[in-house]
Amino acid sequence: MTDHSTFRPVRPVRLYQRIVEQVEDALARGELKPGQRLPSERDLVTQFGASRSTVREALRVLESNGVVQSRPGDPNGPEVLPFSPGGLTKQLTRLARVDELSLAELISSRMILDSSANRLAARLRTDEQLAEIEAAIEAMRSVIDDGYEQFSEADVAFHEAVARASRNTLIQICNQVVRDVTLSLISDKIAHAHNRKARMRESVRHHQEVLDAIRAGDGPAAARTSRRNLFDYYAGYLPKSEREPLRALLDD
Repeated sequence: MTDHSTFRPVRPVRLYQRIVEQVEDALARGELKPGQRLPSERDLVTQFGASRSTVREALRVLESNGVVQSRPGDPNGPEVLPFSPGGLTKQLTRLARVDELSLAELISSRMILDSSANRLAARLRTDEQLAEIEAAIEAMRSVIDDGYEQFSEADVAFHEAVARASRNTLIQICNQVVRDVTLSLISDKIAHAHNRKARMRESVRHHQEVLDAIRAGDGPAAARTSRRNLFDYYAGYLPKSEREPLRALLDD
């Protein structure tokens, strides 16, 4: 007999969400392209067999997600917008926050993304990008006595410079989202830790190790060092029972 206790309650899907899904699916299949127009609101009501309020709510969601744009007084339908990194960032941030990803999931994701960015940067970085990464570390070192907020800004600049040097837009976007959401959960603890200056100095040393590997063109070392440093820095914010997924990402 089937164990029905394994089933979960289903959630009703609102009609406007089905409209949003159809539009997004048409984009994914290439049936809709940037610059094209959706049918007018009246035509959409007819095509979807939905009420005007439902169609308007779907268009509002699509516009909020950066998929389409409507102009007041425009008799034509909404315009399909080109892909925007900002739109993807917004969607991924909503996913991370709304789905309430655990801190362990966020940190392990950052270990994967950050180490990949470092590995690529070690192979692909230009002299100008290397100088930018070096300048970010110097900025981190110079603001230790100024407080966590200034230090955090310089830290972010370091990781963004490395991500740009990876030449992978998706890594840049995903890394930014995961980093920002992770810090939003623990930044207050970091800022008010009694040993925060010691931790800042330790962080500078860790970043310097990564920089040395990137400068030497040693991608595996840059990735390995990044994962270990992130583990050492963040694992203490997790219960011991939740650290195993992070350890699984460390080299033996």
